[in-house]
Amino acid sequence: MTTMEEILQHLGDSTTILKKTEVNGGDINEAFHVQTERQAYFVKQNQNVPSHFFQVEARGLELIRDTGTVHVPEVYYYDTGSGSGDSYLVMEHIKKEASTPLLQQRLGERLARMHRTTGGGYGFHQATFVGELDQINEMVPSWVEYYRTYRLLPQFHLAEKNGRLPAGRRQRLSRLIERLDSFLPNDPGSSLLHGDLWGGNWIPGPDETPYLIDPSVLYGDRLMDLSFTELFGGYSGRFYDSYKQEAPLPDYYEEVKPLYQLFYLLVHLNLFGEAYGSPVDRILSHYIDTKG
Repeated sequence: MTTMEEILQHLGDSTTILKKTEVNGGDINEAFHVQTERQAYFVKQNQNVPSHFFQVEARGLELIRDTGTVHVPEVYYYDTGSGSGDSYLVMEHIKKEASTPLLQQRLGERLARMHRTTGGGYGFHQATFVGELDQINEMVPSWVEYYRTYRLLPQFHLAEKNGRLPAGRRQRLSRLIERLDSFLPNDPGSSLLHGDLWGGNWIPGPDETPYLIDPSVLYGDRLMDLSFTELFGGYSGRFYDSYKQEAPLPDYYEEVKPLYQLFYLLVHLNLFGEAYGSPVDRILSHYIDTKG
């Protein structure tokens, strides 16, 4: 594996490394806080990812930064691993502070403003990742088409391959996918989305400034980002109040929210197993058994 000294030389920093601390919490990469005589860095390393793994993360951070709304760490350098197979991403190190009501308020306001950045359709221009799973993408004119073809169907096929679709679940999920246009708007408005907005993917930074990290960007219904924030927690009432004040939610939000959460639950079912089967089944029953 490439040494930290070799990685930092790509940035022109050949000063002495004063401290290198492994950062816990990631399931996929090794991550380190590195302090040199010059400055602090946050470094991710991996030997087992496709060549565009860190490139697409860097691109997502750049797109969010370009909106001028929510802060993200600056990307200093990334390597695709095309030579040794060793990939890494070097970013600005953000000192994590305690969350405050003002931080949550700012995060809600700024996310709402980020969602005003629109795309010329739904999807994204290159393949991305959700966790360690590949996500094939394309830009299409229909949100229902994108969500069906590029989000739910790949997870359906993977779950089928992994043996995680017992007969009842398989039948309900197949029927929901077929009837998706009965439940989702076809053209809800195309917003730049973070795409993986669970509570661990934002940082309360210095000066009560929120930062977004680890995006899996796409252009889609902004309610998809909001729905995921409600799945595993990490966001306060102040966050939602400030978001809605900046960008009111449509009346149908509560009805589509479980559909967007379903995608992330299927991802977790495929990555971590049957512990996520029951919430998947509850959502499928809500739409198929209750609504027909």
